Amino acid sequence: MKASLSSSELILNADGSIYHLNLLPEDIADIIITVGDPERVSEVSKHFDSVEIKKGKREFITHTGIYSNKRITVISTGIGTDNIDIVFNELDALINIDFASRKVKTEKKQLSFIRIGTSGSIQPDIPVDSFLMSSSAIGFDNLLHFYEHGHVTNHAVESALISYLGWENHNIHPYVVDFDESLAEIFESNRIRYGVTITNSGFYGPQGRTLRLAPSIQDFNDKLARFSYQNARITNLEMETAGIYGLAKLLGHRAVSLNAILANRATGEFSEQGHKTVEELIKYTLNAIANSDLI
Repeated sequence: MKASLSSSELILNADGSIYHLNLLPEDIADIIITVGDPERVSEVSKHFDSVEIKKGKREFITHTGIYSNKRITVISTGIGTDNIDIVFNELDALINIDFASRKVKTEKKQLSFIRIGTSGSIQPDIPVDSFLMSSSAIGFDNLLHFYEHGHVTNHAVESALISYLGWENHNIHPYVVDFDESLAEIFESNRIRYGVTITNSGFYGPQGRTLRLAPSIQDFNDKLARFSYQNARITNLEMETAGIYGLAKLLGHRAVSLNAILANRATGEFSEQGHKTVEELIKYTLNAIANSDLI
């Protein structure tokens, strides 16, 4: 007989909602759009035909509604894979753990996660204001190392990158996870390109930026830009995708990350119309979902 999860493992609020997200199982759809910025949640849900749920706690804002007969949840994660750990574990708990018995359900449900995020290119030929879908993500954070994850990561790419960087004895061990191909097919078009995305553990030093502190890894982005494996090159930097791909696969869900390229680190450019570019990516994503077989 399955043991019940203790109150310190599965933490519920007084109203029965999950601890950080403040959500009940019926509050979420099977199609979930994640955004980093809490203010971007309403930028997505303003396109919905109707909104049935609006809840929030800390940086985690959730709206659930209907768009073109599709029930969709949009939720803000905040910045970084530490928040992804909270959001993905708690969203999975909402559908795959019985809160009354505090036991994991025998029958598991699968969610479809679509990230709408911003990112910076490290390749000069990927211009600002373009769209990029992450075919795989390389995590320079440590999130997945706290879970048994060897069966969902691409060891060949990991080994090649570690060897290329000379990191055999380095204290950073990147992990590599691919997107869900069947979910990615929904968003294919001439408007969006594919790329390999780096998920960094920070915005400044971890992404090779220098304000007053000197980075410990010199020319980091240039080195990453020159790396390729089986004709695939690293294209862009952001802070969530590898964690999203890793936890989604470990929990049995599907995930894809769509990036609005707002900066080009190779050329030093930054978008002059970032809000418009993100708005276009939101509409692109919603239209693709509307025309898909997702339910």
